[in-house]
Amino acid sequence: MAGKNPKIGFIGLGIMGAPMVRNLLKAHYSVIVFDQQASAVAEICEAGALEVPSSQSVAEQTDIIILMVPDTPHVENVLFGEAGVARGLSEGKLVVDMSSISPESTIDFAKRINDLGCDYLDAPVSGGEVKAISGEMTIMVGGPRAAFDRAHPVLSAMGATITLIGERNGDGQVCKVANQIIVGITVEAVAEALLYASRAGADPTIVRQALLGGAANSMILEIHGQRMLDRNFEPSFFTELQRKDLSFAVEATRELGLYLPGATSAWQLYNATIARGDGRADHIAVLKTLEDMADYQLEKKP
Repeated sequence: MAGKNPKIGFIGLGIMGAPMVRNLLKAHYSVIVFDQQASAVAEICEAGALEVPSSQSVAEQTDIIILMVPDTPHVENVLFGEAGVARGLSEGKLVVDMSSISPESTIDFAKRINDLGCDYLDAPVSGGEVKAISGEMTIMVGGPRAAFDRAHPVLSAMGATITLIGERNGDGQVCKVANQIIVGITVEAVAEALLYASRAGADPTIVRQALLGGAANSMILEIHGQRMLDRNFEPSFFTELQRKDLSFAVEATRELGLYLPGATSAWQLYNATIARGDGRADHIAVLKTLEDMADYQLEKKP
């Protein structure tokens, strides 16, 4: 199983998963895929992947099985449902969940896979569609060092910054929740800043350019700030997924006795954005919610 060229299984060919598979193919890995959306499978198979009829078949025919699906229930179903991964595993295989899900559930899923004689890593990612396409994602990993070392060459085909957060399963997901606290709040902050600048009479395009040279600079200001100015709400990361990730932080406030006011406030804003019908828009759609509340639309100066 630990040969130089392991066969890779990949389940989940959405906005992030499809370009991740393309990068694995570019790195000359043999990739077997499954997704319930036939069009996504057909497109990636044209690039060189091979299709099988179920998650179980993926596990049966590959050495390292990667999951990239939306939420905790999806991971549980892919792993343990009818014709799921667990049914196709044999001793010594490695499951790598690159989805962003509950840290607590991850610990349980890992134990159940370990009981089958297989290793498990949680390896959520950051960088969005842009970095998934370029192969420069940040990958945050939780699990045993030996499993991490085994997976590292494969992860390197998809990411530029790959860090073992800790040897406890769930540590990668904890890091991803921390990441999403920062991302979720910062997207809101950029939207608020540009809306404020525009409403106060300044040109938000020039304001953004100035801020890029100062302490407020960030990838979110650079990429998402421009998308806000362009009113480009095509999804690179769904609002509903940002809300889902922040919900783990909100749950932690109860479970860990924390007070996370910024994360909780941002979570509420994403809830409102979903309620107004933008759950499947890009998460920068929080701008539209703020505009509705202000009865004013961000506009660039002529």
